[in-house]
Amino acid sequence: MDSVDPDGSGLQEALPPPPPVLPPDVVPVKLEEPVKKKPARLPMARRGTGTKGQKIPLLTNHFKVNVTNMEGQFYHYSVALLYEDGRPVEAKGVGRKVLDKVQQTYSSELSGKEFAYDGEKSLFTIGQLPLNKHEFTVVLEEVTSARNNGNASPDAQGSPNDTDRKRMRRPYNSKTFIVQINFAAKIPMQAIASALKGVETESSQEALRVLDIILRQHAAKQGCLLVRQSFFHNDPKNFVDLGGGVLGCRGFHSSFRTTQGGLSLNIDVSTTMIIQPGPVVDFLIKNQNARDPFSLDWVKAKRVLKNLRIKVSPTNQEYKITGLSERNCKDQLFQLKQKGDAEPLEITVYDYFVNHRNIELRYSGDLPCINVGKPKRPTYIPLELCTLVSLQRYTKALTNLQRASLVEKSRQKPQERMGVLSHSLKTSRYDEEPLLRSCGLSISNSFTQVDGRVLQAPKLKVGNGDDLFARNGRWNFNNKKLVQPSKIERWAVVNFSARCDVRRLVNDLLRCAEAKGIPIEDPLAVIEENRQMSRAPAIVRVEKMFEELQPKLRDAPKFLLCVLPERKNCDVYGPWKRKNLAEFGIVTQCMAPQKLNDQYLTNLLLKINAKLGGLNSLLSIEHSPSIPMVSKVPTMILGMDVSHGSPGQSDIPSIAAVVSSRHWPLISRYRASVRTQSPRVEMIDSLYKRVSDTKDDGIMREALLDFYVSSGKRKPDQIIIFRDGVSESQFNQVLNIELDQIIEACKFLDEKWNPKFVVIVAQKNHHTKFFQPNGPENVPPGTIIDNKVGHPKNYDFYLCAHAGMIVSVTD
Repeated sequence: MDSVDPDGSGLQEALPPPPPVLPPDVVPVKLEEPVKKKPARLPMARRGTGTKGQKIPLLTNHFKVNVTNMEGQFYHYSVALLYEDGRPVEAKGVGRKVLDKVQQTYSSELSGKEFAYDGEKSLFTIGQLPLNKHEFTVVLEEVTSARNNGNASPDAQGSPNDTDRKRMRRPYNSKTFIVQINFAAKIPMQAIASALKGVETESSQEALRVLDIILRQHAAKQGCLLVRQSFFHNDPKNFVDLGGGVLGCRGFHSSFRTTQGGLSLNIDVSTTMIIQPGPVVDFLIKNQNARDPFSLDWVKAKRVLKNLRIKVSPTNQEYKITGLSERNCKDQLFQLKQKGDAEPLEITVYDYFVNHRNIELRYSGDLPCINVGKPKRPTYIPLELCTLVSLQRYTKALTNLQRASLVEKSRQKPQERMGVLSHSLKTSRYDEEPLLRSCGLSISNSFTQVDGRVLQAPKLKVGNGDDLFARNGRWNFNNKKLVQPSKIERWAVVNFSARCDVRRLVNDLLRCAEAKGIPIEDPLAVIEENRQMSRAPAIVRVEKMFEELQPKLRDAPKFLLCVLPERKNCDVYGPWKRKNLAEFGIVTQCMAPQKLNDQYLTNLLLKINAKLGGLNSLLSIEHSPSIPMVSKVPTMILGMDVSHGSPGQSDIPSIAAVVSSRHWPLISRYRASVRTQSPRVEMIDSLYKRVSDTKDDGIMREALLDFYVSSGKRKPDQIIIFRDGVSESQFNQVLNIELDQIIEACKFLDEKWNPKFVVIVAQKNHHTKFFQPNGPENVPPGTIIDNKVGHPKNYDFYLCAHAGMIVSVTD
């Protein structure tokens, strides 16, 4: 081989050595091409508006917003709150006070700019602050427990004066704060205009979030309790007693929405639960349904009072409750520091307040004290001096009776609701909010007019081929037989009620069942509860009833009818259902002891028949069969939802449930599957569960195989998915996480199988409401609205499917 002389210098450059030869036992690895990320699925765009149905003019609780300053910029700044010694502030609620003080004290350094603060770590301005980084020091004059008030209880270590001096050095009572404000990002207001055209970006979501934060701050400055975008004023006229020391507090929801008709402000009534304000002792008596303070359970009291805020008379100083004293006020000792070098004096809390502070105590001497100090440095205050501050949220689960009371007391007639909404908009005085004015926002005070269409109610087929027509959204089965009645056999009745004539009930039920064409045997047994058990705990009553029942039945019954002691919302309901369904797998139907007329018993039999596998009715177009899209091609319909534990029950697993249609071309028969999953996780993670190359333990495999077997060995070519309970921010997760699992489950059964899918999300917990402009009634059932207040781009609509019997909302 010739050498190379690249530069003509005559110097020959040696070739590089050849690459090393691989050992014979090494197989070269082929580099795989990077996996292409598949495009994310997005919600369908609207193809137009519907035309079917009788047109009806309506009003809605959206108020049009005009925006004249789309060329401006929101500036986002991060906020850090520190104590003097550099430790971060972790106490909740102090941030707004500190930032208000910053605005008052350093207005010139901030060029007089107004800002919107989210209460945590973000601040927004319209236009830029003078510097990208600011640091301010502010002093709050009033910080809880930060000064000697002449009434603060001594702690176990020293005198009141000494106590308060020590508290001044504690981080959470510091009076001096350092505030660091640093530039984070710019958000163009033009992003709102883009969102109104259906182009949603991160910037458009952030810009709308800024507008909502302005609303929250505006409400906070009026002294409101904030619950997301719902605001509650401290006005006793807005409180309703739910029992147990819990009040329902009426307020209003307020948020900006992008719609087909432009930007709108959505205002709706809202209700949250709060602790009954006032004397602590009054709250405890109501909470425990006790006769007087001396019959209270103090273990329960300690649990329910922890972290609640109180004011102490006569100075109105505010504290947070940390616990209770171990002994009663007359017996709880502490060391009272004396002047000079004198030895501390050991006295009781009662003696200190009565003899040293000259405060009369009428009944606290024989009760525990409220502790507002730390575990190792308690600070005790007699109970009767303590008053619960107003607007403290109650986040525990409501009892059944409290929930029923809330629904009952939250009812509003449509015209009344409209009046409340108009008043809320007027009293909010958004036109005076400087930040909204700087954005060029002006809000109409008129309800938005929309066009509705009332769809014809579907016709049903019942027994003997008869037709059943709806009246005002309801189908009445009186004098009608069922399509496929299921035999009621090997059943029994248990009666927890002292008011129910159970023999008459059984006779009336047998008569009504016969009229519906339901074959029914006489019950194997009728068990009456021993009246001495009526005051026992619900779980004990249920266990005792089963002890009474079992000797009278040779085999497990197929069905149990349970007459509850009161209405459905009684304490027995939950334990009874759990015992039957979870422990024994027995079908059960509960009923209230009131209203035992034929209409009630007919509704009861409809439930019993469905639970025992019968079929009450069919859609006429299902009976034909002539359902568009569904009857001609094998189609499976899925319903999916996830239920979570009540607020405050963060460790309870969430329950995912899926129902799937079977026996195509019918759509009225379903099977159900349930799985537990991690608490508070909304996305279902068990639709596809591959445990080996040949095994899938997911919900969808069960549903698909059942459809195949029950539908003449046909696989569904179309799958319609109804998904409940997800917010707009989770739509893409449903489309790209849950739908992926369903597709994988199909492919696992047959790699070549490619069914078509449509996902329909049903949202009930929104705040858009509709009203008839010229009448006191709710909008008619079957009303559909797909104009002016829908999404600017996505294919959505509002449907009032049922007769609106009750109008109530909670937050």
